Amino acid sequence: MKFCLALPLLASSVVAYAPQPLKSSVSDVDSAVSINGWTADESKFCAGLPGAIAPLGDFDPLGFSQGLSLQEVKRYREAEVTHGRVAMMATVGYLVAEKFHPLFGGQITGPANSHLGQVQEVAPFFFAFLAASIGLAEIFRSTVGWEKPTDALVKNQEIEGKTWLSKLNDGYYPGDIGFDPLGLKPSDASEYEQMQTKELQNGRLAMIGAIGMIVQEQVSGQTLF
Repeated sequence: MKFCLALPLLASSVVAYAPQPLKSSVSDVDSAVSINGWTADESKFCAGLPGAIAPLGDFDPLGFSQGLSLQEVKRYREAEVTHGRVAMMATVGYLVAEKFHPLFGGQITGPANSHLGQVQEVAPFFFAFLAASIGLAEIFRSTVGWEKPTDALVKNQEIEGKTWLSKLNDGYYPGDIGFDPLGLKPSDASEYEQMQTKELQNGRLAMIGAIGMIVQEQVSGQTLF
């Protein structure tokens, strides 16, 4: 199951944005609006969003971003940031949980690929609570970053590269759902750009690392170490 869930991680790790002219329309994201210090520039790589650094620079060998509207570029970035965060947590989980598993009386053992299934068997109520918590977190993210499906359906009629029932809010910065309990988000635009770039780079590395660990355990049937 985890192997199937990891496939989007691998796909999104490949997605970066080429410096192709972006499609635009009257109802697309207003390029004059500044969000977290970023003002969309359709002439720049990835509309000027952070994340491109040496030595790869403007890396998009498969051309995923060619001809995309600004709205779609933001949606791709939202997916990349989200999958990167999940992968970073998964990577830590794999490295730690196989050696240190005090919960549930130490009954959860073996390859991390099997841990979730074991939790469902050993503690079904906790598993249900975990699934519900993930669902609530996703609902919260959707209410912050996305238009209501009925509104999106209307607005997407005027946008090239439409996604019908899904559309990010025009004033939403990809990945910024307002969750910052430790107050780490910089107020300075340049510092925020640097932090966003670091998060993206770590997330991309984690996606590659996570899929490597998942595949290794799936093939070998053994723990990583």
